[in-house]
Amino acid sequence: MQKIAIVIFFLLSSFFASKAQSLQSPSDFLGYTLGTEFTRHHQVIDYFKMVAAQRPHQVKLENYGETYERRPLYTAIISSEANIKNLENIRINHLKNAGIGDGNAAVSDIAIVWLSYNVHGNEASSTEAAMKTLHSLLTEKQDWLQNTVVIIDPCLNPDGRDRYVNWYNQTKSTPYDTDQQANEQNEPWPRGRANHYLFDLNRDWVWASQIETQARLKLYNKWLPQIHVDFHEQGINDPYYFAPAAEPFHEIITDWQRDFQNQIGENHASYFDAKGWLYFTRERFDLLYPSYGDTYPTYLGAIGMTYEQGGQSGLGVLNDEGDVLTLVDRVEHHHTTGLSTVEIASKNAKKLNNEFQNYFANTNYKHKSYVMRGSADQLDGLKTLLDKHDIRYAPAANGKVSGYNYQDNKNGNFSGTSEDMVISTNQPKGKLVQVLFEPNTTLADSITYDITAWSLPHAYGLNAIASTNLAATTTGSKTFQPNKENKSATGYIAKWDHMKDAEFLAELLKQNVKVRFTEKPLITKNPEESFDRGALIIVRGDNKNLDNFDALVIVAANTFKRKVVAISSGFSKSGPDFGSPDVKLVNKQKIALLSGTYTSSLGYGEVWHFFEQQLKYPVTSISTDNFARTNLDAYTVLVIPNGNYKRFFNDSNLEKLQNWVKNGGKVIAIDGALNSFADHKDFGLKHNITEDSTATKPNLTPYAERERESTNDMITGAIFKTEVDATHPLAFGYSKNYFTLKSGSSAYSLLDDGYNVAYLGEHPKNVSGFAGKNTLKNLENSLIFGEERIGNGSIIYLADNILFRNFWENGKLFFVNAIFFVNNSAFK
Repeated sequence: MQKIAIVIFFLLSSFFASKAQSLQSPSDFLGYTLGTEFTRHHQVIDYFKMVAAQRPHQVKLENYGETYERRPLYTAIISSEANIKNLENIRINHLKNAGIGDGNAAVSDIAIVWLSYNVHGNEASSTEAAMKTLHSLLTEKQDWLQNTVVIIDPCLNPDGRDRYVNWYNQTKSTPYDTDQQANEQNEPWPRGRANHYLFDLNRDWVWASQIETQARLKLYNKWLPQIHVDFHEQGINDPYYFAPAAEPFHEIITDWQRDFQNQIGENHASYFDAKGWLYFTRERFDLLYPSYGDTYPTYLGAIGMTYEQGGQSGLGVLNDEGDVLTLVDRVEHHHTTGLSTVEIASKNAKKLNNEFQNYFANTNYKHKSYVMRGSADQLDGLKTLLDKHDIRYAPAANGKVSGYNYQDNKNGNFSGTSEDMVISTNQPKGKLVQVLFEPNTTLADSITYDITAWSLPHAYGLNAIASTNLAATTTGSKTFQPNKENKSATGYIAKWDHMKDAEFLAELLKQNVKVRFTEKPLITKNPEESFDRGALIIVRGDNKNLDNFDALVIVAANTFKRKVVAISSGFSKSGPDFGSPDVKLVNKQKIALLSGTYTSSLGYGEVWHFFEQQLKYPVTSISTDNFARTNLDAYTVLVIPNGNYKRFFNDSNLEKLQNWVKNGGKVIAIDGALNSFADHKDFGLKHNITEDSTATKPNLTPYAERERESTNDMITGAIFKTEVDATHPLAFGYSKNYFTLKSGSSAYSLLDDGYNVAYLGEHPKNVSGFAGKNTLKNLENSLIFGEERIGNGSIIYLADNILFRNFWENGKLFFVNAIFFVNNSAFK
C-alpha cells in the first residue's frame, strides 16, 4: 500500500507539474513568435485574461481604469495560491508596516514587487516582455512566488502604444527594413511616446493631470510596493541601462535604498555577463525630480528604478556599430531584468520588509510643518492634489507661525488662523511631503536629467511658512453656500483671481450669456462690496434675449462654487459704473491652436488638454501643413505652442500672420515660439544678450569637463520672483509679484514699444532650483510676459511656459487673461 501511495503521489505531482508547465505561452496564444510582430494592446489584454482564467488561484486581474480613448487599464497580481487566498490581509499588513491603517503590522517576509511597462508608447518592447515575464513566473519561476507578490502593469499608456504599433504595422516593409533612413524607422508627428493628450506620463506621477495617472495612483497607493521598476527604451546605439542610478540622489533617499540598487544591478549584471550583453549603470538617469516612475516610488519607501533598453526602432535596425538590434533582443533583455528583479526580491524579502518599515519610521525632518496661506480656491486646488496622494492636511489653529517665508525668501512669521492650512511631515508620507514642499532642493550634482525646482507653494501661488516646529491644527472648514436667483437685480458680479473663475466665465460664454469685465477696481453701492480688476459683471440688460438669464448664471455659479453678488444698480459707489468704457464686454473668442510639424507635441498637448479638460472651452487645431491655405479670419485668437518654427515661418507664412494681426487678430506665443518673432525687423521682441556673453573666448575647457562646464549656461527648471504690472489686463487677478518656473535659459529684452507685464529686474535671483552662473546676467531686465500691439491686434509673449506639464497652477490665469481680456477691443 505504501508503494502504491508513493506511486500515486509521484503521478499526481508529475501531473500538476505538467499542468504548471502547460500554460499557453504568448507566442502560442498570439500565433507568432514573440518579438517578430508588435502586439496590439487588446491582444495583450486578451493574453492576460486567458492566463487569469487558467490560473485563477495564482493571478488576480484588475481593471483599474481606462484611457481617454477608452482603452482599459489592467494590472495582474501574481503569487502563490496561498498568498492569493490571503492577498487582502497581506496588503493591509504591508500598509501597516508603513504606518498606514490601525494596529501594528505582523512580521512579514513577503516582498511586494511592481513592474510597470510601456509608459512611453513607442518604447514598445516592454509590453511584449510583460507577457513573457508573466508566463515565466507562472511556470519555471514559481518558487519565487512563495514569498513574493508581483504586480504587473503590462501597459501604462495604451493610447500611445497603439498609436505607434498601428502606424508601424501599416508602414513596415516585409521583411522589415533595418536602414535607419527607412520610413518604418522614422515616426511622424506626434509620435507614440505620449498619451492621447500628448502628455509624458512618466513625468506625471506627482502632478496626476492625466486620467491614466489618476487611476494608477489609486491602486498604487493601496499597495506601496517595496520595489518598483519602470521599463523604457533609449537610443539604438545605447546598450542596456539598469540600476544603480546616477547622481544626484535626493537627500531623503536612504543608504539602504542606494545599497540595494547596487545589489539589484549586480544580479542583473551576472545574467548579462553570461550572455555577453553590454550594459551601463550610474549614468544619465538620476533620482531627483519627484514625478518619475522611479523617484515617486522611491519617495514612498520603494527601491524605484528605471530600466532602459536600446530601441524605439521597429522590428530591427542596423545601429551605428554595425549590429542589427531586433525586437526579439529587446524583449529578451527586458524579460531578463524583470525576472532578475523578482528573484532578488524573493531572496531578500525579510530585509525588504524591515527596511521598508524603517523608512517610514525615520521622522528626522528639517521642517516639521508647512503652513499655507491663500484664497480658499488656491488652497482647494492644493487639497485636490494632496488627496490624489493620500497626503493629510488640516486647518491651522490660531497662533504665531515662524520659519522660512517662501514669499520673502528668508525667515519670517505670520499669525495662523483656521483659514490657513497645515501639511505636516508627521505622517506616513512625510518624506514625500518634504520633497514636494521643501523651499530649495539640495543638489549634490548640477548635471540632472530634469527640472530642479517644483515647490508647491510657488506652483499654487500661496504664501507659506516652512516651520521647524509642529504647527497646531484645528478641525472644521467652511462650506460653499449656494447662490440664489434674484430676478429684480440689475445683474450679478463675481471676483476674478482663480482658474475656477475662468471655468465659470467659459461656461457662461458657451451658454451665450454676455459678460463684462472691469479694467479698474470698483465698489458697488447696493450691496457695498469691493471688486478688483477683472471682476466679471453680468448685466440683465445685455441678456434680454435670454428668458432663463438668472437660472443660467446661478446654475453655472453653483456648479463652479463661485459667489456671485446680486446688484440692484449699475451705479458704483466708486470706480467705473457698469456702463463705463472701462467695463468691457468679453469677446466670445474663436480660438485656433497651431499643431503638427514644427510644434512641440508636448507643448501642443498641454494647450489642447487645457482647453478641453480644464477650461472646457472650444478650440480648433490647425496643422502647420495646412497653414498656407487656412482662413485665419475665421478666428480671433491663434495660440502658437512651444516649438521650433524656424523653417515654418518663412516670409509668406509670417506675412500672412502679420496681416491677420494688423486686422485685429491676437497671437499668444509660448516659450520656444517666441524665437519666431525675436530679432525680426517687424517685431519689437529682442533676445536679451549681454556684451559679456557675446565675447569670443578660446575654449580651453578639458574634454572630460565640457559637460559639467556646459551647465554654467543652463537653467534646469528654476523658480524666479518677477515684478508684475497688475494694472494690465494680462495680469488681472495677480499681485505685484509672481513666481515663475523657467525651464530654459532663453531670455528676451524688455519691450521698447509694448507692455512689459511680468519681468525680471536688475539682479534676478533664483529662489529655488539650479541656474548656471552665466545665465543670470542675460536675465537682467528681461521679459517674462508681455504684449506688443501691431495694428489693431496684438502678440502676447509668454516667455515661460505656464502650462508646462500642467502643474504650475498659479500661472494659468495669465493664459486665460491673454485669451479674453488683453486688447479686448480687437473684435473681428
